[in-house]
Amino acid sequence: MNDLSNLRKEYAQAQLTMDSLEKSPILQFQKWFDQALKAAILEPNAMVLGTVDIDNTPTQRTVLLKYFNRLGFVFFTNYTSRKAQHLEVNPKASLLFPWYSLERQIIVKGKVERIPVQESKAYFFSRPYGSQLGAWVSKQSSVIDSRQVLEDRLSELKQQFLEGEVPFPDFWGGYRLVPESMEFWQGGVNRLHDRILYEQVKSAWTMVRLSP
Repeated sequence: MNDLSNLRKEYAQAQLTMDSLEKSPILQFQKWFDQALKAAILEPNAMVLGTVDIDNTPTQRTVLLKYFNRLGFVFFTNYTSRKAQHLEVNPKASLLFPWYSLERQIIVKGKVERIPVQESKAYFFSRPYGSQLGAWVSKQSSVIDSRQVLEDRLSELKQQFLEGEVPFPDFWGGYRLVPESMEFWQGGVNRLHDRILYEQVKSAWTMVRLSP
């Protein structure tokens, strides 16, 4: 057995107080996200998306947050993917932003909905040529014999669609997680971490402190 019990780090960068946080969790997220960008964290928009399938079995994967506002957090995927299948039967999910170097994490929970097609199209046509082709190449989560299947399909599509001529795939688009709760976690000395939970009650946000 590999004993990892001595792998530990003392967290002492900062503390969270209720008074130091924005009243809106979206504004607080923006504040922390800007600090993550300034700290040069690798892909601060990378987030762990947790979904649950029809058998109540959870699955996590890392996806990229593409934009957010007061309405929620938007990511894109193939609508036949495993995550999409999960969201069809259980449109609830969680997001985790693990910003380890800042001794922070944010957990967002809420209902997930598809964004309008025009919104998905606007993002698709802003993507690089290779990423547009990639959406067509992969039948996401399906079993393939080898990577060569993907390479061959990419070559075919490059012949079929020139740059600037890739059509929008109707099996691909965006989802928006509409937050119902958001927890901001800051590592603390002696494992006395700060955890502030925002929860939406009707049209207002409440704030409480949780024990670590």
